[in-house]
Amino acid sequence: MVQIIDGEKIASDIRSEVLAESEKLKKEGITPGLATVLVGENPASKVYVNMKEKDSKAVQFYSERHDLDENITEERLLSLVEELNNNDKIHGILVQLPLPKHIDENKILEAIDPAKDVDGFHPINVGKLVIGLETFLPCTPHGVFQLLKRYNIETDGADVVIIGRSNIVGKPMALILMQRKKGANATVTVTHSATKDLAAKASKADILIAAIGKPKFVTADMVKEGAVVIDVGVNRTEDGLVGDVDFEAVKDKASWITPVHGGVGPMTRAMLLVNTVESAKRHSNRQSKVSVKN
Repeated sequence: MVQIIDGEKIASDIRSEVLAESEKLKKEGITPGLATVLVGENPASKVYVNMKEKDSKAVQFYSERHDLDENITEERLLSLVEELNNNDKIHGILVQLPLPKHIDENKILEAIDPAKDVDGFHPINVGKLVIGLETFLPCTPHGVFQLLKRYNIETDGADVVIIGRSNIVGKPMALILMQRKKGANATVTVTHSATKDLAAKASKADILIAAIGKPKFVTADMVKEGAVVIDVGVNRTEDGLVGDVDFEAVKDKASWITPVHGGVGPMTRAMLLVNTVESAKRHSNRQSKVSVKN
């Protein structure tokens, strides 16, 4: 019988851990601070930012929110990012994507101080991930990694197939699971729109991760009996929100599976908190070293 991977429960556990870390830092005189930047009126983005703001307050972070007009200039947005870079009360900066078309997303992301890049998208942090150095991991793949780890799902030597090669999920997910460490050390195949016979490759996976943005793309014939299936997709359809996996068709073949509601989504938000408190801890350590030198 298939077992459901409960992202809500694990995210709740992680928030409790972050709260404990936050309270510990406060005793040292540091309150973790997260700034969110929302440009425009994208409904989904507003919902995400609202939830992230609520999460921040629940773990006793200092929270700043900057809601900006859709027509803001790229120069003004860059100026705001620079202000947040220089604000000692802020340890994490999140610029909600997507941005309006007249703004170069890469330019904005590269302007964020890598030490405050709690989304894990800055090229310096991506480069550190590639070579296996400690860095901020992008929140969604980091959340998937934690689900696999905390459910004791064996990844050492496992054949993992990732469907999708985005910079946000697919590529960093592959890099994380390739690392030579506990909870990773897998053999990873990344498939995409140009992959020949994608279904055949997917059907050989011990762990199948779908992050392609196509409703119910993964069908039962693409899943090996007893595979672990992680559905990262959230797609709005006439029938409501559905994942990249045809859950009802696939669940009878999988050993473990994430639901669309309460699966990977809550973990993405939880890992943002983890990265922010980690940034605050690093800031505390830097301050301690400066004090010792003085």
